[in-house]
Amino acid sequence: MAETETAAPPALRATAEEASPVLRVVSVEVPAERVRRAFDEAYRDLARRAQVKGFRPGKVPRSVLERLYGAMLREDLERSLVAETLPEALAQVEAAPVAEPAVESTAPAPDAPFRYTARVEVKPRIELPDLAGLSGKRPTVQVDEADVERELEALRARRAPLVDLPPETPIADGHFVTLDYVGRVDGKPFPGGSGRGATLRVGDGLLAPGFDEALHGLRAGEDREVRVALPADSGWGEAAGKEATFAVHIAAVKHRPLPELDDAFARELGGFDGLEALREEIRSQLRAAREREARARLRQTLMDDALRRVDFPVPPGLAERRLEARLQLAHRELEGALPHDALHARLDAWREEWRPAVERELREELLLEAVGEARGLAPDEEAVTARIDELAREQGVDARRLRKTYEERGMRGALAAQILRERALDGLAAQARIEEVAPG
Repeated sequence: MAETETAAPPALRATAEEASPVLRVVSVEVPAERVRRAFDEAYRDLARRAQVKGFRPGKVPRSVLERLYGAMLREDLERSLVAETLPEALAQVEAAPVAEPAVESTAPAPDAPFRYTARVEVKPRIELPDLAGLSGKRPTVQVDEADVERELEALRARRAPLVDLPPETPIADGHFVTLDYVGRVDGKPFPGGSGRGATLRVGDGLLAPGFDEALHGLRAGEDREVRVALPADSGWGEAAGKEATFAVHIAAVKHRPLPELDDAFARELGGFDGLEALREEIRSQLRAAREREARARLRQTLMDDALRRVDFPVPPGLAERRLEARLQLAHRELEGALPHDALHARLDAWREEWRPAVERELREELLLEAVGEARGLAPDEEAVTARIDELAREQGVDARRLRKTYEERGMRGALAAQILRERALDGLAAQARIEEVAPG
């Protein structure tokens, strides 16, 4: 007996309207037959699982299931039909989203077409001007012995343990204090102005100018009232720019005793025969870092000139997604170091402070990608794999394992885009007027 093949689902219809240079409104119609199949399959699956009094499993009539579960099932099908058909519709109208599409739909009905619209943000079409002869500046790269010694001292500080000082020790700059505090403006507490069990390094000025200096001389267990002016441009919300009074209690005073800087210290770090070998590694890392900084400065100055020559919008959703990722990273890094209210006050302020930089970053990326695509610089799969292998060598990890990670996490596309932008920047730099400048 010949095998029968399941018929392919009927094709959907999709049209796109350009609402702006970065927005397409995609209208989708899923044929009634495809909707009916989805309902039939959903009810068959529900019949196998549903337990309804008076009916054996798998024997519940569809009419009963419709009465009991119809509304819920239609909501589920609304979501699943969109998820199933939207990629197909976007491919049909050649709209590649750069952010999550906003979908408007209503619950489907059996034997009727299912219609919905999706507002899809896309990359702008960039009309490239002549970008030859861009002006750029590249700092010279140099590393001296004072730089190496500063890095060694910073490394000592990072390796130093945090140790309690005797209770009679007065607070000074460089000490780490654990404290409770309650801040008030006009006699009233304000958001972010209170904390319990917070730890700060005296002298860093983390909370407000003058706050750390007011702690000098205090000892563990002591209290003090501290008056400071909160900066107008800080993340203190409504309290910014006003005078605040903090009631402070010092719970503990600690310090980081530095380890001896000798061959034993270098060996403990691992992989170094002695202090001179560690110095050489630091020197090499500093040079590589400054090469990256010089390239970043060159990129910035070249892109300053390039972006003056061409104007295009940044998709708002793309910028919001990038900004949100930065804020989430900052939240993870600072959580526990700042009280909850103070942390979220700072994040709210940073959201607006960082937005212009994020939009500038995206404008650079979009322009470089447009240049790379126009010049046919897209890397092939072999080039992407070669870059992964290079990263594996730099990180000291197995290349096959890193390749697998990039494949499983869908990271190859992002790496390919990065290589494309690098090639485009190299091409612009090759045609640019570059001035060598002093560092700093």
